[in-house]
Order: sequence, then structure tokens, then C-alpha cells
Amino acid sequence: MAAEEARRPTGPPPGERLAGRLAAEEPRRQRIRRTKAITALTELGQLDLAIYGAVAETPTPTLDSPLRRLSRLADRSRLWLGIAAAMAALGGQQGRRAAGAGLVALAVDSAVVNVGFKLAARRRRPDRDSVRVPALRQVPMPDSASFPSGHAASGFAFANAVGQTLPTVAAPLRLLASVVGYSRVHTGVHYAGDVVMGATIGASIGDLVGWGLSRPRRPGAGAR
Repeated sequence: MAAEEARRPTGPPPGERLAGRLAAEEPRRQRIRRTKAITALTELGQLDLAIYGAVAETPTPTLDSPLRRLSRLADRSRLWLGIAAAMAALGGQQGRRAAGAGLVALAVDSAVVNVGFKLAARRRRPDRDSVRVPALRQVPMPDSASFPSGHAASGFAFANAVGQTLPTVAAPLRLLASVVGYSRVHTGVHYAGDVVMGATIGASIGDLVGWGLSRPRRPGAGAR
């Protein structure tokens, strides 16, 4: 009997011991993941600064004035509103549908970006003076947060929403949206990361809005 008592295992069962070890390891793993995330964000910030500085230091006298004018034209989505008006006037019923989808996407994008992301991120605008952005390029520095780029977001939201109805114009509109997005870095009011994320957010919104508005309605839905 004494021998059986001696052979009987003492302490918590193996499953409980394993759970305890895993619980002890979890804080360390969380610290490692947090450290990696902080390091990645730091490196992305350094990359943003490097790209911003390289663009500012590269002489482009032929491009400066056109990009500055394009950037100003896209203020408050005026460029996309003008394109929507032209499509509605010249494109027939399909053009009006595409223009309507683009306008809805612009409205949704404005709310998501300006009320949501910009207020949450609160990233400061770049310091144009420190890298000496040429005066010929400069546009008025907005008061809103830098992240994400509202110009890039609205351009891609409009292009992707319109493209759901008029696929033939999707590529030219996306190209124009890309140039508008780059113009915001060229004029010194955004980092490249702001533009990339703005384009990603806007494209997603445009796809969702365009898909939602282009779904075929079920027979009798209007009557109900």
C-alpha cells in the first residue's frame, strides 16, 4: 500500500501543468508581437520620410505646375463631380447610373475617411520647409489630419464605383486617381503611406457601393 502511494503522481495533472506553462508563455509572446509591430511601424515611418524627401529633392520643373493644378482641381472632389456631370449628360441611361454610383461612393467615402479614419489617426502633415519642397509645387496645406489621403480615397472610390457600371472607363479613371494621389506627395501635403492607404480605403468603398447599386433587383421588389 505504501509502495502504491509512493508511485502515485503528485502535483497537478499534466493537462493543468501544460495550461500553466502556456499561460506563463503568453505574456512573453504578446510582448514579442507588440515589439515586432512597433518595429514595423517605425520602419514604415522611416520609409515614408525617405520617399517624401526623395520626391522633394528631385527637380521636376516640367511636372510641377501641372501636378499642382491637378491637385487643386481635385479639392472637394470637384474633378470627380465634373466627370460625373459629363457622364450623366453625355452617357445616356448607363452614364447616369454610373454617375449616380460614383456620387454615392464619394459621399460614403467622405464620411468614412473624414469622420472615421482622420479623427482616429490624427497624423500630422509633413513639414515641407524642412525638406524644401519647391514653391512652384506647393498648394495650401490642409488643416485636417494627414492620414489617410482624402484625395486618393475619393478618386479611387469614384473610379471603382463607376467601373462597376461602365467597365470601359474604369482603367482611365483609376489612372487619373493615381496621378491625383501622387500629386499630393509631389505638392508636399501628404506622405506616400497616406496616399497608399487612402487609395486602398477608397477602392474598397467604391467596390462595395458599386456592387450594391448594380445588383439586379428581384421581380416585384419595386411594387412591394
